[in-house]
Amino acid sequence: MALPSFIFSTFLLLQLLFVSLPSHRTLTSAVDGSWQILQKSIRISAMHMQLLRNDHVIMFDRTDFGPSNLSLPNGKCRNDPTDTALQVDCTAHSVEYDVFANKFRALTVQTDVWCSSGAIMPDGNLFQTDSFNDGERRVKVFSPCRTCDWNEIPNGLTTKRWYASNHILPDGRQIIIGGRGQFNYEFIPKNIVANKINLPFLSKTNDKGIENNLYPFVFLNVDGNLFIFANNRAILFDYVNNIVVKKYPMIPGGEPRSYPSTGSAVLLPLKNLKAAAIEAEVLVCGGAPKGSYLQSLKGTFMAALNTCARIKITDPNPEWIMETMPLARVMADMILLPNGNVLLINGAVLSPVLYQPDNNIGSRFEVQNPTTIPRMYHSMVALLRDGRVLVGGSNPHAFYNFTGVVFPTELSLEAFSPKKYTIQVVINSDKVDESSVLVVMFAPAFNTHSFSMNQRLLVLGNEKVTAVGNSTYNVKATTPRSGNVAPSGFYLLFVVHKGIPSQGIWVRLH
Repeated sequence: MALPSFIFSTFLLLQLLFVSLPSHRTLTSAVDGSWQILQKSIRISAMHMQLLRNDHVIMFDRTDFGPSNLSLPNGKCRNDPTDTALQVDCTAHSVEYDVFANKFRALTVQTDVWCSSGAIMPDGNLFQTDSFNDGERRVKVFSPCRTCDWNEIPNGLTTKRWYASNHILPDGRQIIIGGRGQFNYEFIPKNIVANKINLPFLSKTNDKGIENNLYPFVFLNVDGNLFIFANNRAILFDYVNNIVVKKYPMIPGGEPRSYPSTGSAVLLPLKNLKAAAIEAEVLVCGGAPKGSYLQSLKGTFMAALNTCARIKITDPNPEWIMETMPLARVMADMILLPNGNVLLINGAVLSPVLYQPDNNIGSRFEVQNPTTIPRMYHSMVALLRDGRVLVGGSNPHAFYNFTGVVFPTELSLEAFSPKKYTIQVVINSDKVDESSVLVVMFAPAFNTHSFSMNQRLLVLGNEKVTAVGNSTYNVKATTPRSGNVAPSGFYLLFVVHKGIPSQGIWVRLH
């Protein structure tokens, strides 16, 4: 079946069905989130994760630490004379997981993918870039189909990269920023000869011997420039002309937040998309105190940070607003939910925390029910079409290690269903409160190392809600007006009623 396809600034007409009891009253129970084991073992430890437009999730680990627990099909083996662990390897280091069938199959990566980056291109293909050793200049492409496998482009990058960040641009290209020892950026597909462009901000945020500027937090601002955060500060960057448009103040306290201090960050949901000036805000949470790495080498282990910093990046004179989390957190992930809330999950904490950005300060955080599975370093998440959050991975070791350690390598997959508020919905057959209905679009993210690249939630609101039948309504909404707000590509579209999302549908925005 063909996916719905839309052009910027067109109307969407969606049908919303409310299923009600004979008394026209439904009640949802209050739960602080629930957990479900999906797979006890997918036989690899998920280090990277990306949801595709066919509701399959691509996951991969690394090739340079020996065999995984999953054999390649039909006796296939990977021959790589440059691999640092196993030159002939007959096991898989990537899988494709079918969400609704709850099944997975082995995929083949020929070269290393350790600590890499990626994004979905406008045509729906996954581009993975950079890595360690023989993967450091490779671009790997996966096209969504039931029999597809990875294709590799040798020398797809201009320079060697490892721990970089990617983002889709309004023109459909990916920008790849930074990486270990790389204070520059480049684009794919390449369209200029000199494709490596210096970015001094990355060298200025590099702490000698510690770094703290890897996997920079990158977000496309509504004006088409890039917000780039590294270490403890940020810039607004015009990548077309290689100009720093704005320098943002340092986060109060100056504590490092990006990798390897491993806080996390999101661009908060974009709203009021018809306004002449759309506001954009960034939230950065968790991390490690300054100097904690050097102290750990001496046997002193400092507590993780318990603060978040929020900034309106479109303000002429922006300032960071500090907030205190109920739980300190490091190695966490931050996922945007269809109802506009942010889920903080994973890291060295069993309980997720819900952040409600529209609440007043002091009432934004809610602790959710804990998992029984510790998700430490190298754990991953993805928002699914049914609103659940897929969770996998965790391997704080150099190799697979299942015995004699406090936190063994984790191969399971589970799903977390965030809290549903206690609400009483009264539905008449011919009327619904229009203000309680929102249409939103979500750009699925490439998740690794506590950062979800290219993640974006657009609140379209609604133009009109019209009853068309018994508990059935048409909802009219307008798509974003430009690629600066919503780059072309595939999105999950949800209808949210009183904070509860529908099943999403896949749409393509041109």
